[in-house]
Amino acid sequence: MIAQLRHIAKRYGYVLYKEPFRLNIWGVRSKNETPNRFDDELHVFFNTSQKRIAKWTHYLFKCTTDPGTYWLKNPMSPQGTAMLYPGQYIDVYKVGLHRGKYYALVQGGGNVTVMRDYNRNAILDFYNGRLDTGRFGINIHRAKKKGTTYEVENHSAGCQVFQKADEFNFFMTLCEKHRELYGNKFTYTLIDQRMEFRTRMRRFAIGLTAATVITAGLMWVTENQTEEETE
Repeated sequence: MIAQLRHIAKRYGYVLYKEPFRLNIWGVRSKNETPNRFDDELHVFFNTSQKRIAKWTHYLFKCTTDPGTYWLKNPMSPQGTAMLYPGQYIDVYKVGLHRGKYYALVQGGGNVTVMRDYNRNAILDFYNGRLDTGRFGINIHRAKKKGTTYEVENHSAGCQVFQKADEFNFFMTLCEKHRELYGNKFTYTLIDQRMEFRTRMRRFAIGLTAATVITAGLMWVTENQTEEETE
């Protein structure tokens, strides 16, 4: 999986941290558009080697990158419920209090871009919303204080939310190590499997078109040569 993420980073020109124990935090939004599920992934990977050749450690956590049904029906903003837009948000996050209650990664170092779902229904609308950029408290936190949460509901109004409390707690220990070494700045990258699929399909279509043009050109040359030979 690290190889795939590094390939995506190279394609989009995203920053990939190779310093020892400096965290790469990546969310992967699933193709599933059904709300209220923890069906997305949060990947944390980092180099643990002080030597020239990197030695990568990778952790995978279940999460949601989408708002729950409760906030889709009852948006905080009159403009609609926020869904974080895919991209890389460099040094935007820091360790801080989520809603003044417990430590998480909170939006504190810059802006993020969100898609506003304004329909007030229980359907995730990834295509017809309006883009909005600013500081909206799109944090990275947990659902319930203990155990595993099975439905998102009001645990996310657009935040990136861990399904399991113990995994979130472990994630925060990794963040503390990062903060000791590199300061209280964290980069978060979100990729969307639907967008990746559409990108691959566009590239396939372009490649197919190019191949068709080349083939047609070769056929034209062959036909001309045949005509010249028969004259």
